[in-house]
Amino acid sequence: MKKFFLFVFALSALSGLRAEQPGDWARYGRYEKQNAELAGKPVEVVFMGNSITEGWVKIDPDFFVKNGFVGRGISGQTTLEMLARFRNDVIGIKPEAVVILAGINDIAQNKGPISLENIFGNIVSMCELARHNGIRVVLCSVLPCDHFAWRPSIDPGPKVIALNEMLKGYAARNKIVYVDYHTAFDNGQGGLTERFSKDGCHPTLYGYSLMEPMVADGINKALRTRKVRYVTPVPLQ
Repeated sequence: MKKFFLFVFALSALSGLRAEQPGDWARYGRYEKQNAELAGKPVEVVFMGNSITEGWVKIDPDFFVKNGFVGRGISGQTTLEMLARFRNDVIGIKPEAVVILAGINDIAQNKGPISLENIFGNIVSMCELARHNGIRVVLCSVLPCDHFAWRPSIDPGPKVIALNEMLKGYAARNKIVYVDYHTAFDNGQGGLTERFSKDGCHPTLYGYSLMEPMVADGINKALRTRKVRYVTPVPLQ
C-alpha cells in the first residue's frame, strides 16, 4: 500500500511539473507540418521574420508561390524566438538562401526591454548559423517606424535607425547582401507614408510591391545569378 501511495504521489508531482512547463514559446510547431512536406525537396529561398513576413505571404501570395519562396514569418515574434526556431524553420529545410527581416518587435518590447546590442546579437547569430550551414544570407534593414499602434508610449524611430546602422556595418564587414528598406521608404521623419502602411509598421500591398524588386535583386546577388523573378505590379491605388 505504501508503494502505491508513493507511486500516486510521484505521478502527481510529475503532472505538476508538466503543468508548470512553458508552452511552445518559440512556436516550434507553427510550421512543423509544412517543413515535413518539404523534406527532400529543393528549396531556393526561405524568408524568416515576424508579422511583416507572415503578412507578406497572406497579402501577396503570388510573390511566394510563383517564385517558389518559402515564408516562415510568425506575428509578434522577437529575434530571440526566431533564433530559437531557426534550425527547424530554416536550416532543416536546407535552402540556398535565407532572407532575414527582424528586430522591430524587440524595439516594441513585445517580450520586455532588450538592448540594441542583444537584438543585434540575435540577428548576427542567425546569420552565422546560416553561413555555417552553407546558406547564403540576405539581411534586411528594419523598415521605418515612428510609432507603434499597440504600444504608443515607445518612440521607435531612433532605435530603428541605430539598429540598422549596426546591421549595415555587419553586412559590409562580412560581405553579406544588405537590403536597405529604411533608406528607400523613410518618409523623412523616420516613418512610413499612409499608402505604404496603414498602421505605420505593417506594409500594404502597395508597400510589399515596392519591397519585392529590392529583395529579389538581393537574392540574385546572394546567389550570384541573374534569374528573372516575379514581382507584383505596383497597384494604381
